[in-house]
Amino acid sequence: MSNSSGCKIALVLLLCLGAAGAAAGEEVTNDACLACHGMEDFAGPEGQPLFVNGESFGDSVHGTLPCTGCHPDATTIPHEEKPKHAGPQACATCHPDVVETYETSVHGKARANGENDAATCTSCHGPPHTLRKVSDPGSPVYALNLPRTCGTCHGDEALAKRHNIPVVDAYQLYMDSIHGRALTRSGLLVAANCSSCHGSHGILPLDDPQSKIYRSTIPDTCGGCHAGVEEAYYKGVHGQALKHGRLKAPVCIDCHTAHRIARVDTEPWKLQIIKECGTCHEESLKTYRDTFHGQVTALGFTIVARCSDCHGAHHVLPASDPESTIAPANLVTTCRKCHADANANFVLFSPHADPENKERNPGLYYVTQGMTWLIIGTFFFFGLHTVLWLVRSLVEHRNGGPAE
Repeated sequence: MSNSSGCKIALVLLLCLGAAGAAAGEEVTNDACLACHGMEDFAGPEGQPLFVNGESFGDSVHGTLPCTGCHPDATTIPHEEKPKHAGPQACATCHPDVVETYETSVHGKARANGENDAATCTSCHGPPHTLRKVSDPGSPVYALNLPRTCGTCHGDEALAKRHNIPVVDAYQLYMDSIHGRALTRSGLLVAANCSSCHGSHGILPLDDPQSKIYRSTIPDTCGGCHAGVEEAYYKGVHGQALKHGRLKAPVCIDCHTAHRIARVDTEPWKLQIIKECGTCHEESLKTYRDTFHGQVTALGFTIVARCSDCHGAHHVLPASDPESTIAPANLVTTCRKCHADANANFVLFSPHADPENKERNPGLYYVTQGMTWLIIGTFFFFGLHTVLWLVRSLVEHRNGGPAE
């Protein structure tokens, strides 16, 4: 039986068994809709498939809703005009707050500007006829499936470049991160996924103060999972600086990055974080590199002290704070983490000694200056002595030898 003939038969049956009631103002039932749309080969005038699997629809979250709830322009059979595709506005019938939030997001605004690649409700949740709850493992937005769903767009480098998306391979980076591995390889549903950091319906750009990934809100976002670290961070100098509006203060992503977050116990990360500290503390990195510790790490070894071993990682405090790991009263304890025999004399060692800084290291500065001038004077004296000796030798050679 052809598609057109099958539809005609269904329409005849509908007209005989109850479509007249629909024409009289009664609600069109889902069974009436599925009489045509339930046929696998049912298609529109231009060949577009219009099949709806009645069983799958019945099992979906929308299975108890009438078809006309999303297709209000299909209330007569046959349809008086071609029904419009159900978009976000159709979703707004039941989810007005969600759609309103979506319209303020980067996706909603992009869609309003005519960028048809931007995600809509069905891009993330799947077709409305088979839509499942977020808690259903079969849902595209279930925690284990969400990265792959977002990766449909955010794993497409061509699409990212076309729309000036800053991170062109976010999906690939995430999948190789500690979060991605925990989620997809270990099945840990508590691991951070895309929505944990960016939100779901109201995703905003990183330069929007209301965004979950705006610099000043990043610690709070990460603190949703890492509460203890967040508390320690805000007690430290970096967190306090951020609270006072200094947006250049380091936040989580500066040290750990955003998508490709690595384990902190790996050798490459331990070495890279030293350089990261040096992006703000240039002089400290320079003086650190002059020490035994710094020279060993420069060779690629991590068996010696690094920045966090002495200063801490998140709860970083100045030496003037009694709770600081580098406060004078705490230095012996700090050094003993590596040097079991450390004592008061041992901690007199200056790990950031700067011979060029007179105010910070006056003794070292003057000793260095003295030694420098001593070396210059020595070379000058013996250089002059050598020149005079050479002149004398040349004169004697010209005169036939030394005078008797």
